Order: sequence, then C-alpha cells, then structure tokens
Amino acid sequence: MLAVWVDQLLGFASGALSAIRQQEHYPDFMTWVRAKGADSFEGDVAMAQALAPVLWSQTPLERLDFACEPLATPGRNEPCWCDSGRKFKQCCYQVEFPTEIPDQMMWMLSLREWKGATLKAALESQQAPAQALLEAGLIAAESGQTGRAMQILESLFDGSDWSRLPEQAEPAFEILLDIYQERGFSRKRADLLDDVMERGPLFLRGVALERLCLMHLDNDDLDSARGAFVKAQQALPDSPTLAYIEAMLLLHEGHEQEAKERANFWYRRLVRQGELDEDQLDFLAALADNPGATLADQLLSAEEDLATPLVSLQALLAALPTAPKIDVSADPESGRLLYNTSAREATLFAAWHEQFQVLVDEDVALGFRDDPWGNAIEWMSALCAHPEWLDAPQVVQDLTLALTSRFGSLPWMAPTLLEPLALRLSRWLEQARAEGNGNLCWDDANNAMLLRTGLALVVGMERGARQHSRELAEELLLIDQEDSLGLRELVLDQLLRDDRNEEALALAEESDDDGSLVLGLLMGKTLALYRLEQREAAETALGDVLGHNRYALELICAENPRPSMPHPDGQVDPGSRAEAWQYRTLMRDQWRTTPGALEWLEAHR
Repeated sequence: MLAVWVDQLLGFASGALSAIRQQEHYPDFMTWVRAKGADSFEGDVAMAQALAPVLWSQTPLERLDFACEPLATPGRNEPCWCDSGRKFKQCCYQVEFPTEIPDQMMWMLSLREWKGATLKAALESQQAPAQALLEAGLIAAESGQTGRAMQILESLFDGSDWSRLPEQAEPAFEILLDIYQERGFSRKRADLLDDVMERGPLFLRGVALERLCLMHLDNDDLDSARGAFVKAQQALPDSPTLAYIEAMLLLHEGHEQEAKERANFWYRRLVRQGELDEDQLDFLAALADNPGATLADQLLSAEEDLATPLVSLQALLAALPTAPKIDVSADPESGRLLYNTSAREATLFAAWHEQFQVLVDEDVALGFRDDPWGNAIEWMSALCAHPEWLDAPQVVQDLTLALTSRFGSLPWMAPTLLEPLALRLSRWLEQARAEGNGNLCWDDANNAMLLRTGLALVVGMERGARQHSRELAEELLLIDQEDSLGLRELVLDQLLRDDRNEEALALAEESDDDGSLVLGLLMGKTLALYRLEQREAAETALGDVLGHNRYALELICAENPRPSMPHPDGQVDPGSRAEAWQYRTLMRDQWRTTPGALEWLEAHR
C-alpha cells in the first residue's frame, strides 16, 4: 500500500506543479484540484484538497523570484485553507496522510522541470533547499543528463553554507567529481576538492582527501599522494577506505611487502573495532593476504562488461608459447639492425585490425589516433579466439599500447597483462642482438614497432614490475644506443628508487658524453652524488641543473606549488616550468625521503 501511495503522491504533485505554473495563483490552482486532482487518488477529493495547500506552500514561484508563498495553517475553528468554506476541523484537518510529505518535493520536481535560463536563475536565487538539489542532481545523473546534474550539484556544493548539506550528500559529491573528470574540467575539480578540504564538513573532507590521493596516483605524483593520504588519516582515522588507499600508494611506490604488512595492520585494527560488515572484512582479509591480486580482482569486477574478456585475455597471455622468429638482419654497409615485417605477419595484422580498427599515431611516442576501448569487448574476444595474431610484432605493439593506456598506472595489473608481452618482446630483441652489435634505430625499416612496444612496456611496468621494467629498459638501451626512447632517464630514476646510487651516478655520467640536457638526468646525478656524500661534486652538478632550468629548485622545494601542464601532445620544453613540474611529480618523494636533501636544495635556491 505504501508504494501505491508514493506513486499517487508523485503523480498528484507533478500535476499540481503543472497547474500552478499556469497562473501561479492559489485560487486557480484550487480550481484544478477540485476538477482533476482527485484523479490521482481514485476519486478521493478530500485527499487532494488536503494535500494541495501543503504542496502550494512549498512550491517556488517564478513571479516571486523563486520564493515560496506559504499559507498559514488555520486554527481548528477557522475557515479551511482549501477554500471549501467549511471549518478546518471539519475539513482537511480530518485527513491523514500515510507518510510525512517531504518539505523539498515541489522544489525537487521544479528543478527536474526547469531548463535553460529559468533553471540558471532558480539556482542563482539560492532559495533551493539542499535536499532538493541533492535529489534532483542524483536523478539527473542517473538518467544520463550529466550537464543538468553538474549544474544542479554545483549549486549544492557552492561553499556558501556547508552546514546545510545533508549527510547523504557524499555520493552526489563523488558524482560531481566524476562528471568534472569525464568532461575534462580539471581546474573545477581541483578547486572543489581544495574548498571542501579547507572548509567542508568532516564527512566530505575525508572523501575529498581520498579522491585527491587517487588523483595524484593517476598523475604519478607520489609525493602529493602521500601528503593527501596523511591528511586523510587525520580527518578519518578509522575509515576502512584508508586501508585500500594505503595499499595502492605503497604498491605505486614499489613497496610490496610493506603494502601487505600495512593491510594486515588495518585488518587487525578494524576487526577489533567490530563496526564493519562481512563483505568489508573479507575484502580487508584478502588485501592483507595479497594486496596486488586483491586490487586486480577488484578492478576486474568494477569493469563490468570488460571483466569476462579481460580474464580471458589474462589466461591467454599466461599460456603464450615462445615467440616465433622475426626477420631481423644487419645492413651490410652500416651494420645497423633492420626489422622487416614478413608476409605472414602482415596477414595476421590485417585480420587483427579488422577487429581492433584503430591505428597508432606515429607522430607521438605512445598513442592512437582514436580510442581503442570503444569496441574492446570485440577485439579482446577475437584475439582470444586467434592467439596466433600475437606472432606479429605490430599486433603486440597495438595490444601493449592499449593495455598501457588503460592499466599502465595500476601496478597490480602489470604482472598479468604486461609482463607476458615483455617476455615476448625480449625474445625478439635477443634475435636482433644475435645479428650483430649494430644499432636498432627508430627510423629504419619497421624498427619503430619494436621500440614503441618496448617503451610502452617499460612505462607500463615501472610501478608494478619495477625490476622487469628496468631490465627491459637496459635491453633496449643496449640495442638502441642512441636512446631514441629516452630510457636512460627512466632507468636512472628506478636505480635511485632502489637506492643503487653508484650505478645511478655511472649512468648519469655516461649521458654527459652525448650532449643530453634532460632535467631528470641532471637532477638524478645531483641526488646520487648527494646520497654518496660527494658534496662538492653535488654542488657542481646542482649548478648544471640551475643553468638548464631556473624553475627546478623552486618547484622541488615548494610544498604546494601551482601545477604547470605540458603541451597538448604531452611534450615539455627544455628549461621550462612544465619540465620542472614534471620532474617534481615523478621524483620529489625521493628528495623528500633522503635525509637533509630538500633542506640542502633550499639552501642553494
């Protein structure tokens, strides 16, 4: 019966709103109520008449700049407010509603109805109850009206009065952040997070900090992610989400054992508190047992439609046979190594491309001309049915770039999706090295397919399979001595993260001979010298850093500097602020965790 009443109430309220909008005049509205209102209640005129004054009193009126015109509840012996002419005690007072009438219902329905300038004016009036904004925003989001949802939810979280927010606002806050991300409104997203963290209610502040931490992880800014996590701990010290966040953070930092230990700590702590449901406890127990596998399983379950083909793809890659030989030869004159696509490989690629349908953008190091994930179910399913396609390096290139673009920032996905492909590429690089000591240059023959695949794998495995990533990078440096992929800087960063400072210094000094002026190499050399306590040489190296980029020390030392984005194609200019920001994002955590290093840099600013 309650469900029937709710349907009747909403039907009557929607009809009432349409009637009110005709003239926004109470007597005219009551004429409609007596003529048609009872239709919503199976002819019950008394119910319609009793409900009408309640709904009128909470309806925003455009003629009053969206204020309401509430009616005073009459006394028992006064004329009834439904204009029936009878006393209140003999009329609407006798009608009982099956439930309370939500105070915000007519505002919520109005927000669903208004469009364009009217909706904008209504929101700007700041008359809308927070609960109405919340409900209307959620309904718009659920129905796919992301523009309307964003407009309404922005009014809810405008920061004018955080105390009015209902505690159910948390999912709406996350939806607004998701809409900003989907639409590319990075500045709006960052401003909202900052505003909530500074002034927002506690229950939202924790969510904002968690989201900020995840955002920094997506951008590979580990130092900022760590700072956000520490603040999240302070805001919500007993949130089970922190166990999940810390495990991800530690895996990104390459601390697998510590991730397991900390997950176990969180499990024991939260079990003692006894406030979690069974599903949460099972997840935390699995996280403590194997953080990487648990996070991978969670991602697969969250992918919904992609889950089944992804699992099939993992099984296919785990069972891949040894890679076949490819056509690599040494040029008789220059000695340079040349890979040429065979007729069979071209046929395999053609069959694959019918399903994959997206071409690599050869003007950038790693990228496609279009999004390969729009038809991912089709191409993953077809590949699992035709594993022989992976005998073609060009197919491996496409698959590697696609997987890296979607999962390369998630360390727990590297072992099952990327490492099998890295083994395949290593087999082909061994064949190339067997042909001689020549260079495998990017612009020769079809070499770019192998080198592009290698770069994508090194980048994709950097967090989740660091040792394999470094080994592959070193293989590529041996065969691509010109370092057309810029791998020397990446290997240097990995050596520094593993505290292999002497090897890092040797690699950095080796690069001095090739005329490279890459900030990462110069800063890496400086950090290695500082750690090795060669302070005089470190100061000389720091002078080279300042000569190359005047922003480097400012950004590495600052706690919360303003971001500086690269060009749309992802490139940064040498010596620019964007180059310094990029280095800070990748390596500030190494300077921060090296005792005295940041203070030493600050002293030389």
